[in-house]
Amino acid sequence: MKNNTRVSNAIIRRLPRYRRYLAELRNQGVKKISSNELSELIGYTASQIRQDLNTFGGFGQQGYGYSVEHLYTEINKILGLDREYKTVVVGVGHLGQAITNHILHHKFGFSIVGLFDVNPTVVGLAINGVQVQHSSELEQYVRDNDIDIGIICCGRENAQEVADTLIRGGVKGLWNFAPIDLDIPDNIAIEDVHLSESLHTLSFLISSKEQENRK
Repeated sequence: MKNNTRVSNAIIRRLPRYRRYLAELRNQGVKKISSNELSELIGYTASQIRQDLNTFGGFGQQGYGYSVEHLYTEINKILGLDREYKTVVVGVGHLGQAITNHILHHKFGFSIVGLFDVNPTVVGLAINGVQVQHSSELEQYVRDNDIDIGIICCGRENAQEVADTLIRGGVKGLWNFAPIDLDIPDNIAIEDVHLSESLHTLSFLISSKEQENRK
């Protein structure tokens, strides 16, 4: 596999889509597939698919196409999904609980081992067998348990403090659902999920299509 330290974000964000379709093909018992067949399934051009995969070494054989099992395994490795990540969720309101239940149900390779909140009505409760602890215990817990990822589901007014606490504890990455851009060191990976911005994008797309239909 080629060095992937300088791969564009656009390619990286297409890889989970490849993985999802390959997982479905595996479940259907499909053994091999061509870039043209992948193109029909996924919607990207065959040329785009080949270019994306060639970034990491190609994985295909001329006249054969791609082994579904091999390509699925290699994309898992590229995405870092050939290991398990120990994860904590901070903020166990409706969103935090929904994300916790989703991850625990689908078992993507992310193991939620800790839940944290300051609300006395939820501290002490168990969600899918994981007990909610008070956020004052967060930093020590992260440090003692070698946590990889912190998922931030608290309000924007507390998000930076929570991020700082997680980083001091030693997390390697943050999944941020708070509607704020966090100030974090360059050595920490972060993925921001701003739900309102996604809805605003949808609003724009609806408006654009309505204008097209009027023409």
